[in-house]
Amino acid sequence: MDFTVTFDRPEEGPKSGPLTVGWFLTKDKGAVLYDPPERLMFRQTNKTHSKSASRCPAVIQLESRYFVVKSPFDMQIGFRRDEQGKPALVNRLSTASPVRGNKLGDLLTLVNEAEWRYPDRPTVQLSLPYTFICDELCYVTQLGTFAHYRKDPLPGTIFGGRFPVNVWPRPLMWAFEWHEPEKDIVLRRGEPLFYLQFEGTDPARPVQVVEAEKTPELMAYLEHISGVVNYVSQTFSLFKAAEEIRPKRLLKPRVRE
Repeated sequence: MDFTVTFDRPEEGPKSGPLTVGWFLTKDKGAVLYDPPERLMFRQTNKTHSKSASRCPAVIQLESRYFVVKSPFDMQIGFRRDEQGKPALVNRLSTASPVRGNKLGDLLTLVNEAEWRYPDRPTVQLSLPYTFICDELCYVTQLGTFAHYRKDPLPGTIFGGRFPVNVWPRPLMWAFEWHEPEKDIVLRRGEPLFYLQFEGTDPARPVQVVEAEKTPELMAYLEHISGVVNYVSQTFSLFKAAEEIRPKRLLKPRVRE
């Protein structure tokens, strides 16, 4: 009986192996302040007992699928209204603040009061240069640091969000809804600021996050889609147009010498 033996190679290309997501900073100025995103993993935990939560497959699966972005700054911010009732931010650390007063305004923004979701809950935005890219369908979800304990909880909640980074790579920000504006917002450098979860078409595939090279093609594409939120109310309506002009490959892992 005749038979043929073949040695098929696994599928090659962007949809084989782990889902690879690239990260980069849109600005190089002060880049040393911004730590790379890290996988959510709790080290030095009890793993001696077979029933320990540290050895639970479900817990390990969950933690392995979240990535942590840490706060680059130390801040203590208060809220007040001036004599005319106009809302404003207060730098509680004053001259002791690690961030100079004239630079704080470049980082932290109090959203126009007319845009708050609730009249008694101010919205604050912290600008960040973290941007993510993927060469296949991939959604990023930004959410609060539910697995990290703070002795002094933040007086509100962060605005989460979900969008496809393969067609809409844009700098993330930390947006905060201030439920108790009488209490200060305290951020500490190195503490978790928010989590990220990446989803592809196959939920079983593992995810790896690598530093991306800021190639001319990537930066040109970023320029095409940047700033449109100031001119269009529903930016999701632009995804199709963005996909049509997108080069096939944008993610090139950075190799550091």
